[in-house]
Amino acid sequence: MTDLYERHRAVIPDWVALYYKQPIEITHGEGRHVWDADGNRYLDFFGGILTTMTAHALPEVTKAVSDQAGRLIHSSTLYLNRPMVELAERIAALSGIPDARVFFTTSGTEANDTALLLATGHRRSNQILAMRNSYHGRSFSAVSVTGNHAWSPTSLSPLQTLYVHGGVRSRGPFAQLSDAQFIEACVADLEDLLGHTHDVAALIAEPVQGVGGFTSPPDGLYAAFREVLDRHGILWISDEVQTGWGRTGEHFWGWQAHGRSGPPDILTFAKGIGNGMSVGGVVARAGIMNCLDANSISTFGGSPVTMAAGVANLSYLLEHDLQGNARRVGGLLIERLRGIAAGVPAVREVRGRGLMIGIELVRPGTDEADPQAAATVLEAAREGGLLIGKGGGHDTSVLRIAPPLSLTVAEAEEGALVLERALRRL
Repeated sequence: MTDLYERHRAVIPDWVALYYKQPIEITHGEGRHVWDADGNRYLDFFGGILTTMTAHALPEVTKAVSDQAGRLIHSSTLYLNRPMVELAERIAALSGIPDARVFFTTSGTEANDTALLLATGHRRSNQILAMRNSYHGRSFSAVSVTGNHAWSPTSLSPLQTLYVHGGVRSRGPFAQLSDAQFIEACVADLEDLLGHTHDVAALIAEPVQGVGGFTSPPDGLYAAFREVLDRHGILWISDEVQTGWGRTGEHFWGWQAHGRSGPPDILTFAKGIGNGMSVGGVVARAGIMNCLDANSISTFGGSPVTMAAGVANLSYLLEHDLQGNARRVGGLLIERLRGIAAGVPAVREVRGRGLMIGIELVRPGTDEADPQAAATVLEAAREGGLLIGKGGGHDTSVLRIAPPLSLTVAEAEEGALVLERALRRL
């Protein structure tokens, strides 16, 4: 493994992060488990950054990929593509957006980049509202609407971005308010901000902030924002790259927690729909999607192979009610973790929905983030046979837990026991 690590360092950029002091090579997986090159078996509580949505090596998906690859691997969007049309039809119906059109990309970054192109083109404005502590990808436009300095490497931008309060409930100037007062204060902040601008194109927001540490506002915030946005003609882009497909348990899309707002104007998705294949996309009503007045195609977006995987994966998800499983097993897991955290002074908060759970670590007795504690727990969990992630806006001090949605109760308990031992080492 040392040899592969040295080869990696010789040819891969320094800014491509690796987990662990001794990085591991994952060679294969099955169900909710993966194995490394040394034969060690791990329970996977991170799913390739929330991407292995159903299960590793899911037979239905691997067969769909194999069958399609045996027929045709690639054609581009210049030709009719049956798997792409089938998946688009299903996603359009599930999105809740009327008269929806779907454009497929190869990643969440590209999906958000496309959404920003559509919004600015439709509104003829390059002003964008974004949430503090947000993350929307690594392209030039996506980092310019990312409100987390750790993931935004340049201040140069093709967009004029203004940041709004509300993505983090338990920190910031409104943290001590009740939920209703918090929403009222954030709306007042938005109103005040718009009073100093003109012709804003869109608000882009994650219903649950992923890289930011699985933070979220009280339910209803984006519905309240939507009332303000609609008065100004401003579009709402819901970034569902991490929250989509039922991961939050209570809803199929994250925006549905803010239900009275209705569906967003533009919805972006990626990660879980391909179960590891490179699938992303944008959904918007026809009037917005068709606003571009130049030709466009996608060479790799909507690939026959990735679309076949998406159709099979979505079918499995719906037929086996994995959203319901995320709600049930995730609810048990989060309560179990809160019980463990009650005895660990370094844990500030356990939060989340469904199988999207964050454990925020601080220096005991303070609200000061402790990224070293997060790194320690990450290593200890790996030693115990569990893979988790980390993130957070106040340095990287939040443990991120997002296993495949087919997680069993027994596996949830197994992972909780490993985390308990790792946390107690603090």
